[in-house]
Amino acid sequence: MRARELGRKSVVVGDRVWLVGDVSGASGALARIVRIAERTSVLRRTADDDETTAEGRLERVVVANADQLVIVSALADPPPRTGFIDRCLVAAYDAGIEPLLCLTKADLAGPEAVLGYYTELELPYVLIRPGSDLADLRTLLTGRVSVMVGHSGVGKSTLVNRLVPAAERAVGTVSAIGRGRHTSTSAVALRLPPPPDPGAGADPGWIVDTPGVRSFGLAHVSAESLLHGFPDLVEATVDCPANCPHGTDEADCALDAWVAAGKADPRRLASYRRLLASRSGEGDAREPERNPGDPLAGS
Repeated sequence: MRARELGRKSVVVGDRVWLVGDVSGASGALARIVRIAERTSVLRRTADDDETTAEGRLERVVVANADQLVIVSALADPPPRTGFIDRCLVAAYDAGIEPLLCLTKADLAGPEAVLGYYTELELPYVLIRPGSDLADLRTLLTGRVSVMVGHSGVGKSTLVNRLVPAAERAVGTVSAIGRGRHTSTSAVALRLPPPPDPGAGADPGWIVDTPGVRSFGLAHVSAESLLHGFPDLVEATVDCPANCPHGTDEADCALDAWVAAGKADPRRLASYRRLLASRSGEGDAREPERNPGDPLAGS
């Protein structure tokens, strides 16, 4: 239960709280949340990119106090959506959370195209195949609070069940048009099992499983902060004129010359500018999260 003065929506998954009452954890025990600790990080998303719309003003806190954002993407069935990954990276950097790319279904397609797209970022990643050893992933999760996000159908709930067998998260299938069904309906924090040979006082960590999403709105992120999700483009802006909007119609924007010189992938610049346009209502945040002409995104 929550103390009435805290309000209905004040407590989110990941919050650290003070309790009064019976904190024994026994069946039927009742305690009340009376205080929420200051959050070290807050991962947010909106339903739209444009803050002038009702959906853009509807801000949702995904999780509090996370250390790591695990972006789960399938390499096939459904195909990877680099536009969605870009959005997650922006949200992670804005929240001060470290990103980790988790590529599933590696038995169906190779990772080269996706990793090549992010080669300038040196983005940490893990490859997951059915039945493969999860030792590398467990190492990256140990001692941390990690939140998993991804489209429906990418195998996120299957992965959670392998990491925490007692979780029994619902697992769905991918439809004929390549879209997954929403199987997780709420965010849940799960304690990872301790390793077989844990060190003294070793913390196995937590994972927060979230419902599958089809979009990750960024209305809560300022236009200036959007660039933080594209560190491969930041250096180029030093040569931009003051208050450069970095749009496609800005003749003096240095980003075009930077890309033309081969210092960044043109698809990355296209993705950044698409996010800028979407913030002003010129783009459609509801479209599939892919980059124009991106062969990674499928049809």
